[in-house]
Amino acid sequence: MNTLQIFNYQQEFVLESGKKLAQLEIGFHTYGKLNKNKDNVVWVCHALTANSDVFDWWKGLFGEGNHFNPDEHFIVCANILGSPYGTSQPLSINPVTGQPYYLSFPEISVRDIIKAHQLLAEHLGVESIHIIIGGSLGGQQAMEWSIIEPDRIKNLILIATNAKHSPWGIAFNESQRMAITTDRSFFANQPDGGAKGLKVARSIALLSYRGYKTYALTQQEDDDKKIDDFKASSYQNYQGEKLVKRFNAYSYWYLSKVMDSHNVGRGRNGVEKALSQIKARTLVIGIKTDLLFPLEEQQFLFRHIPKAAFAELDSFYGHDGFLIETEFLTNVIQSFFKTDVKGKIIELQQSA
Repeated sequence: MNTLQIFNYQQEFVLESGKKLAQLEIGFHTYGKLNKNKDNVVWVCHALTANSDVFDWWKGLFGEGNHFNPDEHFIVCANILGSPYGTSQPLSINPVTGQPYYLSFPEISVRDIIKAHQLLAEHLGVESIHIIIGGSLGGQQAMEWSIIEPDRIKNLILIATNAKHSPWGIAFNESQRMAITTDRSFFANQPDGGAKGLKVARSIALLSYRGYKTYALTQQEDDDKKIDDFKASSYQNYQGEKLVKRFNAYSYWYLSKVMDSHNVGRGRNGVEKALSQIKARTLVIGIKTDLLFPLEEQQFLFRHIPKAAFAELDSFYGHDGFLIETEFLTNVIQSFFKTDVKGKIIELQQSA
């Protein structure tokens, strides 16, 4: 079903912190149908500012005629907790006060997002997940679910992600939050609060999503006489304004903290012990040019997840390559499913 659906959970939702939401809404999309054996589920975990319409933002990998298509698969993508695309978030109405939460919204974690996904899976009659896939924050979610319910997840695809968010990544996110909170309207409890700060935050984020070569080629000036109004300047402004039109500063602030707190080792005797609990056949894909999630983070996953294969993508687009290099992703995923891992470490090396 290619329209946004809403699942209403009318009971109290208890978060990892112990704080509670009086009720929960989850926005989601489904495509295709669950087969008789209930073994054709592909669950997509989306990244920071995406939504549940995976056919819109992951074209080339998901959609009619693509590798993940509704004729073969029952594809589910749920909007994450805290995001403004149909799921409970800071601009949602707090039933206790009758007003939007704004900054009274409780802090959330990747594990809270997965707990919400589990409720939706039960609602949809999804018992077993054949493939769970995600990049960046989406990969962090897919990894967590595979640890929380190792028997439910059969195949895991992790792209440009990590087991524990790095000091480097946290520093980027804190810089973005500093930009948001410099905008005093963020504290005014209004839907567009922090909009100017959010524009700056997005500009900062873009620098971690792409790279020197990307900008050198796409934003290079043809006129040697120019001393102002550069393409790169216009691009940063445009991308910042574009996000402001479709997102809100409060969701961005909370979700950046979700990413910061990601640590699969929390309460599990460390990261390595946690990764060893994953039973799914796992494909880890790293991007050679990724500044935000460097290749060594995916190589670490590859070494410590028991049944893992590894693929390296050399993309012109840096971290954003996982959204753009869909031909490579299709080829490497097809190769992975032709490979019999059986507990062995099998390395898949391809380049774009």
